[in-house]
Amino acid sequence: MKRAQFLRYVGATLSATALAPVITACGGGGDTASETPVGTVATPVTAAVSTPVSTQPPVATTLSAEEIAGLKFMREEEKLAHDVYVALFDVWGANVFSQIALSETTHTETILALLTKYGIADPAAGKAPGVFEDVALQTLYNTLITMGQPSLIEALKVGALIEETDIHDINVRKAITDEADILQVYTSLLCGSRNHLRAFNGQLLNQGVTYVPQVITQAEWDAIANAASESCGG
Repeated sequence: MKRAQFLRYVGATLSATALAPVITACGGGGDTASETPVGTVATPVTAAVSTPVSTQPPVATTLSAEEIAGLKFMREEEKLAHDVYVALFDVWGANVFSQIALSETTHTETILALLTKYGIADPAAGKAPGVFEDVALQTLYNTLITMGQPSLIEALKVGALIEETDIHDINVRKAITDEADILQVYTSLLCGSRNHLRAFNGQLLNQGVTYVPQVITQAEWDAIANAASESCGG
């Protein structure tokens, strides 16, 4: 489903080396979350995504406009995932949201490391939780928060929707770059997102719900959901 189609869908529902330590942590949250009872309450996570200070000077920008736009978009989309999960944890207290929110913090900081390396302005700088520069992502955030309010099951569906959307969007951005460091980051983020998808799918199945994918194909969903959790380090 194309992004415009997806936004229409949710509207209708309502009516390199420096990066390696960060990449190693990108798969966190998936395995444990899938095994934790959905009603378990975890320690609240911090709502704001921290902004680490890079110790390396930016390199000369050699990226295309598409590559730059892709990094900026993914920085905010990973922040969106984090912010939604923090908000839904506050409503439902389910451990899966707090665990995956911590992983999403690592995801968005991984992209920030690339922005810093290439001297690209950070679209999330100074932004409060739930606030985005990208208008489409702002609309999507508002929509997802509303979708997750009626019940825990609907909130878990929001998590599944975020992860399949993330997988789709990372693959799109991955296809337009040949930079080894960006490809490495995108590959690691995809691994983490697949684990997160499995976690939400497992929680929904525990609730007797079979999720129907809205962004990726059913075959793609089944291939990911039915596979074992992955180790995403490096």
